[in-house]
Amino acid sequence: MDMLTRALVGTESRAAGAGAPARAEVDSAMERYAVGDDASFAVVYDGIAPRLYGYLLRHTRNRALAEDLVQQTMLHIHRARGRFIVGAAVTPWSFAIARRLLLDDVRHAKREGTRAEGDPDALRAPLPSADELVDAGELAARIRGALDKLPESQRVAFELVKEEGLSVVEAAGVLGTTVAGVKLRVHRAKVALRLALGDAIASTEGP
Repeated sequence: MDMLTRALVGTESRAAGAGAPARAEVDSAMERYAVGDDASFAVVYDGIAPRLYGYLLRHTRNRALAEDLVQQTMLHIHRARGRFIVGAAVTPWSFAIARRLLLDDVRHAKREGTRAEGDPDALRAPLPSADELVDAGELAARIRGALDKLPESQRVAFELVKEEGLSVVEAAGVLGTTVAGVKLRVHRAKVALRLALGDAIASTEGP
């Protein structure tokens, strides 16, 4: 079993241990990995794979497909590691790869006229009640429902910046647009969420 395979199949055991490494640590590990330090791949994987999985699961609603797209993304990174630019950030690069793979999968599904059923566990959500509206989990579900109703361009920009923690510059690179374009999309998404959720979203927003 080669280094890449060992890293991929060891995800669950590592996830049960310490928390994910910091972005600076992941970037440093990617730089070492790019010049041949195979052992650094585990740090890169632990730093970005869980975030990629969460992002892809929100868009696919299918656990198996999300996991498969994560593995494809990491394989692309492995194959392209020699082209990684020292000093660059690996997180936005990995999200850009994952997004391209996701879009390719969507196009393929449309051509085939089929789409696998979503994972029931990922789609299942309890019906809201008055008593639960103050609960953080219920609020998250309401926000997710409101986000799902936004135009895709606004939703994706909002998720990358507000949920995944990318800077507007990094998000612009992922989406292939301008910084101003990302800011406008995020702003419009926030306005739409305020209209849909009212004061309930105020505590979730940053500056």
